[in-house]
Amino acid sequence: MRTRLLQALSLFSTGLLAGAFGYGAANLVPTFNAVPIDMRLDFHAALMKMNGITMQGTMAVSALSSLALAVSARGRARVLAGAAGLLTVSSFLITRFGNVPINGRIKQWAATAPPPDHAEVLRRWELFNDARTATAAIAFGLLILIALTGQRGLCRQEPKETT
Repeated sequence: MRTRLLQALSLFSTGLLAGAFGYGAANLVPTFNAVPIDMRLDFHAALMKMNGITMQGTMAVSALSSLALAVSARGRARVLAGAAGLLTVSSFLITRFGNVPINGRIKQWAATAPPPDHAEVLRRWELFNDARTATAAIAFGLLILIALTGQRGLCRQEPKETT
C-alpha cells in the first residue's frame, strides 16, 4: 500500500512539475519574446517571485517521492523510479545554478536597464529552461511507464495464504 501511495504522489507531483515547465516553455517564453524588453523584464521578475516557493516545493516533493518509490519498489520499477528521481534532482540543479542566477540579473535589469548583452543572457536562460523542462518531462514519462506496466514488479510480493 505504501508503494502505491508513493507511486501516486511521485506521478502527481512530477506531472505538475513537467506541466508547469512545459507550459512555460510553450507559452510564457514565446510571449516573453513577443513583448517589449521592459515589459518582459517586469513580468519575468514578478513571475519568479511567485514561482520561487511553489516550483521548489514541487521539485522537492517530486524528487523525494520518486526516490522513495525507488527504495520501496523492486526490479525495473526501482530503476525507472530512481532515474525519475535523479532527473527531477537534475531539474532542480539546472534551475538553482542556471536559471536562478539569471533571474537575479533580470530582477536588477527590471529596476534599471538591461545591459548590451541582455539578448545572449536571456537566450542562456531559455536553454536552461529547455533543459529543465526536458528532464522533468522525461521523469514524468518514466513514472507513467511504471504505472502503465501495472503492479508487476512494483511491490514486493507477499506470500499467498493457503487454506
